[in-house]
Amino acid sequence: MRLAVLSDIHGNLPALEAVLTDIQAQGSPDLYWILGDLVVACPWPSATLARLRALPQVELLRGNTDRYLVTGRRPVATVESPEDWTRMPQTLRVREGTFRWAVEHLTYQDYEFLRDLPTRLEWDVPDYGPILAVHAAPDDDETNIYPDAPEEHLRAHVAPVDARLMLFGHIHRIMDRRVGQVRLVNGGSVGLPFDGDPRPAYALLDFEGRDCRVAMHRVEYDGGRVIQELERVAHPGLEWIGGMIRRARG
Repeated sequence: MRLAVLSDIHGNLPALEAVLTDIQAQGSPDLYWILGDLVVACPWPSATLARLRALPQVELLRGNTDRYLVTGRRPVATVESPEDWTRMPQTLRVREGTFRWAVEHLTYQDYEFLRDLPTRLEWDVPDYGPILAVHAAPDDDETNIYPDAPEEHLRAHVAPVDARLMLFGHIHRIMDRRVGQVRLVNGGSVGLPFDGDPRPAYALLDFEGRDCRVAMHRVEYDGGRVIQELERVAHPGLEWIGGMIRRARG
């Protein structure tokens, strides 16, 4: 039984297509799980959503940016210095412009689909046991669970998890770590990696009896094409998003 896990696509259709081509080269999965943050940022929101929905045997959940988009809410702004405060008007302008642009380029049917997505996916894998997928953490969609987090920090988040394996996204970084009886796996980001490697990332999981083999994959793609399209459409987040693509940092 093979499960393909993708997360944090952020409207980056070229990156998504590169990943899907690579998945097929590895052998078609039995199921796709898409772990949220689907459309906001890069300039193909509706086409990205259509491509994901067309996949065979696919299940999707909602990420924090999907929630912001459909509810009109926004992330809490962090101010830690006078410089942060000075930059705040521009930060808010770019952030709001990015969400507004995505809304302008999605259909009402896209909105309904995003609005009705679940916040978690669950599956009792034959012979292996229960697995859980969330966007960020079991209790909310904004918590950062980083690969180098202290054990006690991770235990607090996995305490309510009644599964052998928890899959998640949000941090845009690869992770495979065990905390007590729970294995935590993050396949990284398809659309906006934040680990210094600009190549799209995803995970393939092969379940064989009581074992689960996890393979992390990175693929090549033309990030310059994304930046060119941001420029062509005069995207309000051009410098912000382009910088993330170039640096592979948040």
